[in-house]
Amino acid sequence: MQTSPHTSPRRARPALLAAVLMASLLSWAGGSPARAAPDGTTGRLTDGPHSSAAPGQPGDPNIKFVGRWDTTGSSTAYTPYWAGAYYRAGFTGRTVKLKQRGTIDLWARIDNGPVKFYDDVKGTVNLTPTALSPGNHTLQVNYQVVAGSYKGDAVFQGLVLDSGATTFAPPAPAKLVEFVGDSITVGTTTSQNARTAYGWLIGERLGVEHTQIAQGGACLVAAADGCVGLERQFTKLNPNAATPDWNFSRYRADAVVINLGTNDVGHGVSAAQFQSAYSSLLRKARAAYPQAWIFALETFRGRFVPQTEAAVKAAVAGGDARVSFVDTTGWLGSGDLTDSVHPNDRGHRVIADRLAPVIAARIGS
Repeated sequence: MQTSPHTSPRRARPALLAAVLMASLLSWAGGSPARAAPDGTTGRLTDGPHSSAAPGQPGDPNIKFVGRWDTTGSSTAYTPYWAGAYYRAGFTGRTVKLKQRGTIDLWARIDNGPVKFYDDVKGTVNLTPTALSPGNHTLQVNYQVVAGSYKGDAVFQGLVLDSGATTFAPPAPAKLVEFVGDSITVGTTTSQNARTAYGWLIGERLGVEHTQIAQGGACLVAAADGCVGLERQFTKLNPNAATPDWNFSRYRADAVVINLGTNDVGHGVSAAQFQSAYSSLLRKARAAYPQAWIFALETFRGRFVPQTEAAVKAAVAGGDARVSFVDTTGWLGSGDLTDSVHPNDRGHRVIADRLAPVIAARIGS
């Protein structure tokens, strides 16, 4: 293991009603049922514990999984999809270890300490080679992505705690922002990929949960040559699979930021196709998050701008008062790019500087 800091007779009726109400909270993701329980901090639905989940194990309700995780395929192993998924937990004791099924790159942060990178680790990964001080601690972990796919075996199998130690629910932000896009939103070519992408930066700056529903090379419109189309895949658990659908009751987004269109030019997508697909994606996002503010970004290379803006105007004219077009003209200069397409670390910070206030003004962060 290598570590390096980078940086769910008449008197019986109430019981029956309660059972029916509880059944309505059943959550489906990954093709099989999972219990769900309301998160008392945020009001969003989160996965309930498995009946035998011990502290630190995947079904422990004190471990908060943010993003699209398959938490139903196995009670002992949880798998994230899309970019930038992470989990947070509070724990007691002086040490914590992470159980990984296979080799993976990951980032971990304990309390407010430095973020550390763990390269090609597997099995039991010691996150505290130097014991912590006694008391309560917090942990955040995310797996390294490359172009939106996880590099290695991104399967969480639990935490190893000190004898007698336990977990507790970490402080939970009240709001969540979802970022939908391609490799730019993934953070491709930045120093820490998803962690140094504008979506993660904005989420941390505004003090909100954040998800990156993004895939490297993705288009808005699914192409016959294999380009992943997010107008179709936005509703899925897995960006690369037609099933299962994602269960949107698992969390509620307060804002959705869409940054798509950069790659469609190279896949023969016409202007009419693009505008129709963008309108469809706006409808799907609205159906998923009825109260969210939806931001449609002008792509940084200025592609399909009239069609993006027209789709937004059509949505507003159709009665959606919580969607807006964001003009990004002039946001990035040549020094903000790694190549002609992807922003570097500084470029993502520039985007965050510009976009964070726009989002905050609408969601009140």
